[in-house]
Amino acid sequence: MNAITKTSFNFPNQKSYYKGKVRDVYNINDKFLVMVVSDRISAFDVVLPKGIPYKGQVLNQIAAKFLKATEDIVPNWVSAVPDPMVSVGLLCEPFKVEMVIRGYLSGHAWREYKAGKRTLCGVTLPEGLKENDKFPQPIITPTTKASVGHDEDISKEEIIKQGLVSKEDYETLEKYARAVFQRGTEIADKMGLILVDTKYEFGKYNGKIYLIDEIHTPDSSRYFYKEGYQEHQQKGEAQKQLSKEFVREWLMANGFQGKEGQQIPEMTDEIITSISERYIELYEKIVGEKFVKADVSNVLERVEKNINNFLSSN
Repeated sequence: MNAITKTSFNFPNQKSYYKGKVRDVYNINDKFLVMVVSDRISAFDVVLPKGIPYKGQVLNQIAAKFLKATEDIVPNWVSAVPDPMVSVGLLCEPFKVEMVIRGYLSGHAWREYKAGKRTLCGVTLPEGLKENDKFPQPIITPTTKASVGHDEDISKEEIIKQGLVSKEDYETLEKYARAVFQRGTEIADKMGLILVDTKYEFGKYNGKIYLIDEIHTPDSSRYFYKEGYQEHQQKGEAQKQLSKEFVREWLMANGFQGKEGQQIPEMTDEIITSISERYIELYEKIVGEKFVKADVSNVLERVEKNINNFLSSN
């Protein structure tokens, strides 16, 4: 399977290289950030042993489209997409928090709620909610940004008290997060989807706040199908969703939740193909266009060549 699970490029004027869970990031002369979205897949903060073909392309192209669709709300870091798996842009100084915004009681929020908690990141949750119920209005539940291990829930008050983000900047981040989430919700709605929850990352460049990394992809967001949502809720049934949650569910069903001593289940070709197909399905559903598979016969070579071409002309 032609999936990129690691890169080790060496570009002219390359200053540093950072490997995230999914993205490989190259600093070119403190001028450009080159982000290669690999086909690695992570769940429960663990990178799984095999890559998913086309996943990087799906994530990169969805993010590029949504960054473009929200640039009137908040400036973003991307200046070019020289390859289906690559974005290039400004080298911003990231804030040390992720802005998680939730319109519905799902995933981590539901797990906490089910355990009896009624406050999440300093936000009080209403009583009497069921899994996947809609909140009266979206809530912001930030997390710290861990370079290793798990991100931790944190409240606005604690962020400001610890000096992770100034009060003024934090309020700007909240305002941007709400506005971008609203835009994402409207776009999803047109596509027959519900944007359930998502996370945004922000950074600063020359003192100005930018939206960085990626937005509204199945790695950072959860989507439900609008059709049947009400009916499923009334009957207490699971929602049909387009997100990475199906990967987590497959892992949990096979006894893996990222805890010590647990074994990652075998990723057969069949499982890998089915995950790849789900990512492509999400692309087509959310973007409303047919997914065009890039040539993956020499995928590493193609990516390196396209980045070099961009760098030599800039």
